[in-house]
Amino acid sequence: MIEIDILATFFGWCSVINIGVLVLSTIALKVMKEPISNIHSNMFGVNHADLPPIYMQYLGSYKIAILIFNLVPYISLKVMN
Repeated sequence: MIEIDILATFFGWCSVINIGVLVLSTIALKVMKEPISNIHSNMFGVNHADLPPIYMQYLGSYKIAILIFNLVPYISLKVMN
């Protein structure tokens, strides 16, 4: 059986890694907006004007997933311990 400390450490590192990916994605989308938009527009056949809402939906969904699947279990395990 996995101990609570090990599980809390696991969720803590998952949170750190996923928040890092979220921050890097946000910075990349802000700094390199045109090259990324060109790549995604060509790959998926999406109009350039439609991409900013898609990017915001992606970042928002990813943030909610991090909260639900990483931070909430981490905080609840820390409170239990």
